[in-house]
Amino acid sequence: MNWFVLQVKTTNEIKIAAALEKVGIKTFCPVQTEVRQWSDRKKKIDVPLFKSYVFVQLSEADRNKVFVVNGVLRYLFWLNKPAVVRDAEITKISSWLADETIEKVVLEKYKPGDEVTLKSGPLKDKKGILQQIDSKYSKIILKDMGILVTAKNKYFH
Repeated sequence: MNWFVLQVKTTNEIKIAAALEKVGIKTFCPVQTEVRQWSDRKKKIDVPLFKSYVFVQLSEADRNKVFVVNGVLRYLFWLNKPAVVRDAEITKISSWLADETIEKVVLEKYKPGDEVTLKSGPLKDKKGILQQIDSKYSKIILKDMGILVTAKNKYFH
C-alpha cells in the first residue's frame, strides 16, 4: 500500500477526501485553520494545506477506484510514474501541523529567495527556499522533499 497524490477540483479537497473515505479509501487531506474576515463577522475555517491535492493510500491495482468520486481529476506523476509519498513524510506533515510549541520569528529579516532552515518540530533541519511571505503565513519550497509548504511564520528561522 502506497500513498499517492491525487489532483482534485480546487476548493473541494475536504469534501472529496470525505467522499473517498466513504467508499473505503484511506485519505490524508492536511488542513490548517485560518480566520477569514467577512463584512459583518470573522470566522475560523479549515483550509487545505496543499491546494488541489489529496493523498490516498491504496495498492497499485486499486488506483482506478478513486475515479468513482466526482471531482477527482488525475494522479500526480513524477518521471512518468504516479508520484508516491513515503509514510514517513505523511507522518512528518501530520506532526508538523499538530505542533503548536514552535517559537515565533522576526519576519523583517527575511525576503523571498532566502534560504531558511526549519529549526523545530518534526521537519527540524529541513532546508528550503522562502517563496512568499505575508503577515501570518509563508510559502517555503522544501528542496529535499520537493514540495511547497504553506507554513505559519513561526516555523522557520
